[in-house]
Amino acid sequence: MPYTIEEIAKALGARAEGKTDLTITSAAEPAQAGPDQLALAMKPAFAAGLSQGKARAAMLWADAVWTDYEIEAAILVPRPRVAMAGLSAIFDPGQGYGTGIHPTAIVDPGARLGTNVSVGPMAYVAADAVIGDNSVIGPQAYIGTAARIGAGALLHSGVRIMARVRIGDRFIAHPGCVVGSDGHSFVTAEESAVEQARASLGESVTAEGQSWIRLHSLGAVVIGDDVELGANTTIDSGTVRPTQIGNGCKIDNLCHVAHNVRIGNDCLFAAQCGIAGSTVIGNNVTLGGQVGVTDNTSIGDNVVAGGASKVFSKVPAGRVIMGSPAVKMDTHLDGYKAIRRLPRLFEQVAALQKAVFKSGENE
Repeated sequence: MPYTIEEIAKALGARAEGKTDLTITSAAEPAQAGPDQLALAMKPAFAAGLSQGKARAAMLWADAVWTDYEIEAAILVPRPRVAMAGLSAIFDPGQGYGTGIHPTAIVDPGARLGTNVSVGPMAYVAADAVIGDNSVIGPQAYIGTAARIGAGALLHSGVRIMARVRIGDRFIAHPGCVVGSDGHSFVTAEESAVEQARASLGESVTAEGQSWIRLHSLGAVVIGDDVELGANTTIDSGTVRPTQIGNGCKIDNLCHVAHNVRIGNDCLFAAQCGIAGSTVIGNNVTLGGQVGVTDNTSIGDNVVAGGASKVFSKVPAGRVIMGSPAVKMDTHLDGYKAIRRLPRLFEQVAALQKAVFKSGENE
């Protein structure tokens, strides 16, 4: 759908200048932008590409002198990334999911659907499930028995919401996401090698091999409002109490949250993070890609963990950490610098040894 420069600027809360009635159909990088596209040049380095494209309008940084470029209109934004969020929402064409309940979908008579709910091809909604108003259930999605999903949800194709899971409003789940799978909980009839290793910190393991006995997951999962889960991310049910994810959390693709974990509000996890069972994570915690967190520990509010960090112990609030094991980022960087200096140090020691031995021979 086309929009004028003025309409886009108003939607973004930004300032429009020049020919604000120009019609824009989409956004593009400056060098590839066509006459009907908005060139995204929100840094001076990006604006250099405007001369290579054919854009008549551009989105620029707040104090840019737009008349310095061969364009007819400009949108000036103080926070480029925030403006990009709004712009991407305006021009997102969506996945083309249909409206209403598709003839191949199965909705149990005992399920309750709010107004304007769409259920895609070959999707299944089980008995006693409740889906809020204006929600979209994509093709081949599954909603389990007595699950509760709030208003404005978007479940992409192949999402699985298992029995008794409770989810707030405006939930987004990307393809292949599974919420409410059983936790990885097993025990042996007698003390196991794992228990001995934990108790002795690896000094002795004498237990013989045994079969594993399964602990069923009774707690399900509780998720707050405005949560987004990436493709193929999995959230395990709690053993007795629910696994919990707070409001506003954004969890990337291929992440795993194990049973009994509690996550606060507005956390951001990048791809391939793994949170082991019964760990407690505070509010506004950011985990880089491939961060691993051990079981039964805690991470305080506002912690930032660099990519591939491995957290084996409690982390106090406000700390920036990195490494394996994770330590304060400045400590990790100092250690890394020291490791890089080792070859030079070895050379210096070798030269010193040679000089000392040669001096001894001369005596």
